[in-house]
Formats: sequence, C-alpha cells, structure tokens
Amino acid sequence: MVSSADLSEGLGTLHTVSDSLFDVPGEHASAEPGADAVFRRDSGAPLAVRMRPENVDEVIGQAHLLGPGSPLRRLVEGSGAASVLLYGPPGTGKTTLASLLSRATGRRFEALSALSAGVKEVRAVIDLARRRLAAGEQTVLFIDEIHRFSKTQQDALLAAVENRVVLLVGATTENPSFSVVSPLLSRSLVLQLQPLTPDDIRAVLARAISDPRGLDGACTVSEEAIEHIVRIAGGDARRALTALEASVESATGGAVDLATVEATVDKAAVRYDRAGDQHYDVISAFIKSIRGSDVDAAVHYLARMLAAGEDPRFIARRLMIHASEDIGMADPMALQTATAAAQVVQQVGLPECKLALAQATIHLATAPKSGAVTTAIGTAMADVSRGKAGAVPPYLRDGHYAGAALLGNAKGYKFPHDYREGVVAQQYPPDELVGTDYYLPTDHGNERTIAPRLEKLRRIIRGR
Repeated sequence: MVSSADLSEGLGTLHTVSDSLFDVPGEHASAEPGADAVFRRDSGAPLAVRMRPENVDEVIGQAHLLGPGSPLRRLVEGSGAASVLLYGPPGTGKTTLASLLSRATGRRFEALSALSAGVKEVRAVIDLARRRLAAGEQTVLFIDEIHRFSKTQQDALLAAVENRVVLLVGATTENPSFSVVSPLLSRSLVLQLQPLTPDDIRAVLARAISDPRGLDGACTVSEEAIEHIVRIAGGDARRALTALEASVESATGGAVDLATVEATVDKAAVRYDRAGDQHYDVISAFIKSIRGSDVDAAVHYLARMLAAGEDPRFIARRLMIHASEDIGMADPMALQTATAAAQVVQQVGLPECKLALAQATIHLATAPKSGAVTTAIGTAMADVSRGKAGAVPPYLRDGHYAGAALLGNAKGYKFPHDYREGVVAQQYPPDELVGTDYYLPTDHGNERTIAPRLEKLRRIIRGR
C-alpha cells in the first residue's frame, strides 16, 4: 500500500509547469499543489487568466466537441477514460479544457510543458502515476505543445498511455499527423478545436467586461472598439482579451473607443504555421485559387503567407510548378513569368520580391488553363511503369560511336530538315506505342492554335 506521504514526495520537482502557461505572477506552487493551485488566479493575473472558465458550461465555442455524452465532455466531467490530443490554433480553449480536466473527480493532475520537460521528467511522472494507480488514484497528464517533444520523449509515453497508467491530454497547435508519432496517435483520440467565431469572441469580450472576475463593469467599450478587437483577434480568445486589457489600461476616463484600440493594437493575428497543417492548407488554397482563376483569392493567400513569414522561395517554387501543371501550353509565357519571379526572389529578396511574386500570381491566375501537359507526362509515365518501353527503332539509335554502323544504328534515318515542310513520315515511338496520343491540347488560350497544327503534324509523321 502506498501512503499519501509517499505520493506527495517529489511532487514539487515532478510537477513541471511552464511559467507562461499556468503560473500567476507572484504565486508559487506549494509542496503538493493540487489542480486549484496550478490554475489558481488572483486579481493581479492577466485578464485572459482571470476569465478562464470555471466549468464546462462556461466554455464558449467548441460545441462540436462538448455535446452531451461526447468523449471530451465525459473526460472533463471525470467519467471518460480515453487519452486525447487537443489540436487547434492558439486561444481556442486547449489550456482551458486542461484546467477543467484538472478538477475531474477522483483524479490527480500533472502538467508538463514540452518546452522544459525531458525524458527524465516524463518517466518520473509516469513512475509516480503508477504508484498512485496502485493506491486507487488515476493521474491525468497534461502536456502542452506536445508537438515539440522528440520521438524519444513521445515513445516514453507509449506504454503508460496504452496501459492507462496515465490519461494523456496533449495540446498542440500543429496537426498531430505531422508531429506526433503514429503509435501515440493510434492510442489517443484526436480532437480538433476550431477558431472561435466572431460571435464567440463577442461573447468572450462581453463576459470579461461585466464579470466580477474581469473588469466588473468598471469601464465602457464602444461597439466600434469591440468589432475592431473581434477583427484583429482572428478567432483567438486570449488575443482578444489581451487586446481588451491593454486598451483599458490605455483608456482615459474609463471609456474605450475605436481610436484607443487602434493605438494600442495595430496588427491582426495571422492564422498560419510554417511547420504544420496551416502551411499546407494555405498553400493548397493558394494553388487552387490560381487554378480556379480567382485572382483576388490568390492574392489574399499570397499576402497571408508573406505576412506570416513564409519562405518566398517556397512560394516561387510552387508558382513554377503550377505554371506547367495547370497552364502549360495554354500560355507558355506563364512558366517564364514564374521563373523570372523566382530569380527576383533569389537576387533581390524581401520585401521587394513580394511584387514579383504578386505579378506572377496575377499572371498565372488570369492565364488560360490547361492540364494537358500534366496529363501527357502522367499517362506516358504510367505506360512506362507498366512495361511499355519497347526497343528504340534502329534508325533513331546513336550512330556516333565506333561499331554503331555494324549494328545498323542510324541507318535509314530521315533528316527532317532535308524536307520542304521540315516534317517527314517516320516512326519515332517503339512499335507497341505507334499511334498513342499523350498530348491532347485543349481549346484554351494558345492551345487553340496548337491543336490544328498538332493534328497536321501527326498526320504527316504517321503517313496518314
């Protein structure tokens, strides 16, 4: 039997919590901090900390995850038994849900931050959880920014999660599919939190203005000021509350107007993560907008990537690929424009190269589209992979080395320039591919003129 004294031993060292995540300035954890101590807040705490929901019914947003009987709600209420990975952008409630989990009945709560904890700390918490389990207590282990854990650190969790020595709650702003090892993914529920809607942010602000834990009605905030905070928050409740608090501190006479907010907070949040799914989602939307000829959407996504610090070389590479992939011969100049933009990126750099990237984006978005180049090479590659790669006709083989003539190479080759039209009837592909058409031009842009010319060329070459 494990005594309470045994269990409390070492909690001060094992309860590793990031200062910026849980601690309140001026507070220090006791020798055996419980959940309330970990998430304790006082009047000197930031507004975002003071306004953290006290129960699940106070949570604003994420209704798709907190419905009656849902795995997350059951876990928050203390009856669930599944490990979860909470995945979503900042300010959407991941830490709030961890706070509520810490109050779940009959469980002990441990919190680690991937920024400061290593394998040693992970194993120490698991050892403690194993001893608690023997005494009838279950441990919830919250790991913030779990995507920053190395593979070794994540592997150290596997057995404990599989055997439910701990119930793992991992929080990450990155898609776990890109940052969490597969065995840990398969042992956990992956729950995606959504950015808060404008109405959600308005509700968060209204509560903060009137609630005794917040501003307690001590100031007035104009509708214009609230709407501006909603716009710059980008679905991030913490950012909205921080902006509100900073604006109140800057206000005179207890009144916050639009000018006060604009003077206090001058830049909107950009939802973009260069290493995670936002990186892939935004570049995907960028390319699909160009393909769909929506120049305005394409320029928006370009601006979004640039504002978030995306590598302009990456954008330039995607433009060059797209110029051939979705435009091709419908506008051969598109590839030259994209290549020129890439040269500007390489030789000039930011911020000026954004103009060349914008020009290339606009050119590609407004250009006629054709996937004929992509289809041609794709179909040809598929045929080659299926074994359609017969012998090269002898007269097309290299005849420039000693002994080539003895093998019959290059004999009988018809030199096109010897003929008036510069084209002559002659078999070029292997026997099994005679008559196969890979390039099928559309009637878009330049391909409208290529199609009849190609038909004539094929007719002459194939002797029809």
